Amino acid sequence: MKKIKEILIIEDDEEIRTGYTFIINYTKEYSCTGFSNAEDALKYIEQRKPDLVLMDVNLPGMSGIECTRIIKSSYPEILIMMFTVYENNENVFKALEAGASGYILKQSSPDELLDAIRLLDNGGSPMSSSIARMVVSSFSKIQDQKENKYNLSEREKEVLDLLAEGFRYKDIAEKLFISISTVRSHIYSMYEKLHVHNRTEALIKYKKK
Repeated sequence: MKKIKEILIIEDDEEIRTGYTFIINYTKEYSCTGFSNAEDALKYIEQRKPDLVLMDVNLPGMSGIECTRIIKSSYPEILIMMFTVYENNENVFKALEAGASGYILKQSSPDELLDAIRLLDNGGSPMSSSIARMVVSSFSKIQDQKENKYNLSEREKEVLDLLAEGFRYKDIAEKLFISISTVRSHIYSMYEKLHVHNRTEALIKYKKK
């Protein structure tokens, strides 16, 4: 029987926290517990070590980004997805640097939220479409400088853009009309050039000046 994975939602708005806790608990794969602040949530995490955390950015007391940094430093296996109303470049990249693996907006529908949780649980990096566009736009603004610094090929940059939008290897292969093994080859080459080991590190490294 498949293990029911535990999700923790850290959200100070009681209505949002209660609503999404109910939605997640209604699934067969996940159970969910909610907290209104990072400090209490960290005590719970120390005891229970949930599988995945949905993290608001602006919390009373400790911020969601700082809480993410603390969780990932102590429990790197816990997956964290930021869950916020803010479409802010600085917050997005601060969250990724702190260790978040996904970033979606609270305007997302319940189905979109559950799809994002499942994608994250299966190794993906979910992002709301507007956030993904923001990330890609940020890459475009510094593209010329990065070309010279890291010497990525046009195809490698295409793959990186699709990774930034949260696409899986299979989806990238279909979009670019290449095989999955070719996608993996491009990603391996890109990681070598950027001196990174995974998708999140690659996105952060390519974004930084």
